[in-house]
Amino acid sequence: MNENMIVLSSIGGAILLLLIIKSIILVDEKTVYVIQRLGKFKRMAHAGFGLIIPFIDKKRGVINLRVQQLDVDVETKTHDDVFVHIRVSVQFQVMNNKLHDAFYALDNARHQIASYVFDDVRAEVPKMELDDVFAKKEEIAIAVRQNLGDSMDDYGYTIIKALITDIDPDAHVKESMNRINAAKRDKEATMEEAEAAKIRIVKAAEADAESKRLSGEGIAQQRLEIVRGFKESVEDFQKSLKNITHEEVMQFVLMTQYFDTLNSIGANSKNSAVLIPHTPSAMADFQQQIIQGTLVGNKLKDSIEKAKGSDLDA
Repeated sequence: MNENMIVLSSIGGAILLLLIIKSIILVDEKTVYVIQRLGKFKRMAHAGFGLIIPFIDKKRGVINLRVQQLDVDVETKTHDDVFVHIRVSVQFQVMNNKLHDAFYALDNARHQIASYVFDDVRAEVPKMELDDVFAKKEEIAIAVRQNLGDSMDDYGYTIIKALITDIDPDAHVKESMNRINAAKRDKEATMEEAEAAKIRIVKAAEADAESKRLSGEGIAQQRLEIVRGFKESVEDFQKSLKNITHEEVMQFVLMTQYFDTLNSIGANSKNSAVLIPHTPSAMADFQQQIIQGTLVGNKLKDSIEKAKGSDLDA
């Protein structure tokens, strides 16, 4: 009899221990347990220690209160008949004040959200061309978030944000777009190279013009100094020799310049052969040509001045 009592006591103790274990629930942070009693909703068990009636109360499900993300891949067609794959990332969270609706209103909340995303994207993207889809992806995301938020609010879910994370056109379209972009880059590079070549040519022309200008100024200065030297030479001759004429002085100066020129030509190692008329009368002819050129220039200058005077009188 004592042995039977001991066995019954052991069995009773084990059952009691099992009932105690079954009556204790520990709920994690940001998690809610849905408790049903005999198949009917009883209460929501929040984070921490809790008790239930074993075999009568049952943990029917778990509600995650954290922010969750659902990635939805949508294939649709743009206004210019280009098929494109779009990935929409939806961030959502269960509302604390609508836990009952969030658990019981929908059989599968993620499938419901994905259905709304499909509907919204396929309503917005066909209105746009492919380039606009890339440029206005924020507008598409805002439209999806607003429509989805209005719909899911009744079911106890708040939509925090909707993001367009990927836009992937058809492979042939991407290849064509890459060729177009490459052609644009080549065109821009060609224009830049042409502009650089233009700048080089302009700068070279400016440098050449400046070089010629400086060279001309040097030649003019040289000729001015030569004339000044002639003048001084003539004045020195007249002071030294009272009876000598201008023609004789000029002939002597020209002869000196003539021999200096021959000396300069002979001293230049790069000259191989130079033909110069070299006769006793050559100097006189050269002098006569200079005198005639000077007289013609003076007459031409006088004619121009008289013509200007006549225009002013008129």
